Amino acid sequence: MTKRIKILMTDDHPMIIEGYQNTLLSTKKPEQELKIDTANNCDQSIAAMESSLSANDPYNVLFIDIKMPPSGDGKFNSGEDLAMHARKILPDAKIVILTMFNETYRIHNIVEQIKPEGFLIKSDLTSSELASAFQAVLNNPPFYSGTVSSYLKQTVVSDIYLDDKNRKILYLLSQGIKTKNLAEHVDLSLSAVEKRKKQLKVLFAVDDGQDETLLHEARTLGFI
Repeated sequence: MTKRIKILMTDDHPMIIEGYQNTLLSTKKPEQELKIDTANNCDQSIAAMESSLSANDPYNVLFIDIKMPPSGDGKFNSGEDLAMHARKILPDAKIVILTMFNETYRIHNIVEQIKPEGFLIKSDLTSSELASAFQAVLNNPPFYSGTVSSYLKQTVVSDIYLDDKNRKILYLLSQGIKTKNLAEHVDLSLSAVEKRKKQLKVLFAVDDGQDETLLHEARTLGFI
């Protein structure tokens, strides 16, 4: 019996989408019939999702690249925003995140916020892994690539100690954001940020009080 699977692929590189399409079509199971639509930006992706709902033919699987140009109205600035929107309007769709990002904080944040059925790092991706991921997402989700899984294992210990704000402070420091500017990024007062930094330095046994030492220890333990 034929099983029709409707797919939306969103990526701002048409050649990458073409590669994904060719892989899925050449490795699908005999009983699977794939209907694949594509979008190259946030606006096209949102329009396709809404069109599928209007036609009462919603998507079963969404492949979403994280790095996307913003939508025309500025409401959607990344694939994360698209995925969050899809969770609301297409609650039964399975979401597969694809990204070049491999920072521990970013990966953890995406898993916490979106809880995708699939999560693949583009630099790791092979045709066979994409084919395996697709079948796993359909039948036995979630499927996380090796890099994603290893980062999540590294951060298991951190969940006991680090809430999202502390994790974000570490991430922002690693991106070169100055302490005096952290407050505007994490919705805390400057004094609250400084207090959290002191706690982090105690947690990571930073004796010299230097931010560079804190970041070195955090990187060594896989937190950023």
